[in-house]
Amino acid sequence: MKRFHGEGSSLLRVRDRAMPDLQRAGADDLPAILELLEASGLPTTDLHPEGATQFLLLRDGRRLDGVVGLERYGAVGLLRSLAVRPERRRAGLGIALTEALEKLAAASGLTSVVLLTQTAQAFFAERGYRVIARDTVPPAMQSSSQFTSLCPASAICMRKELTPG
Repeated sequence: MKRFHGEGSSLLRVRDRAMPDLQRAGADDLPAILELLEASGLPTTDLHPEGATQFLLLRDGRRLDGVVGLERYGAVGLLRSLAVRPERRRAGLGIALTEALEKLAAASGLTSVVLLTQTAQAFFAERGYRVIARDTVPPAMQSSSQFTSLCPASAICMRKELTPG
């Protein structure tokens, strides 16, 4: 398990409580990731140990409290699978995961992050994501399972431009 050392990551606080450990996932974390995503009603059929999705995790001890995934399509990243354990929601974990993913994406040279959502448009809009047409994302991303089969055509497509990191 690799620790994510984003700027200020060791100083993150959530409602006067220390942030659970923010880590990059390894292949052995996939079962716990799948369990949390499935419990949150998010698609998992395209996720496997050799997959292209890089996950960041928030753990409180051994318990997985939150997860977010990043897939790379040229200079654009696909944010997917943001989930927080129900009893830990509304504590800032989703914000922390999103910010960490954005820092990771920028540090790896991505220029923007795109996502599809059916339920979290307001959450992402508050973080600077703007609604875009699905056909404006890179063709390789349009061909991904997220765009072709896992997320319905009614899902909102959003993008955030990143500051180079």
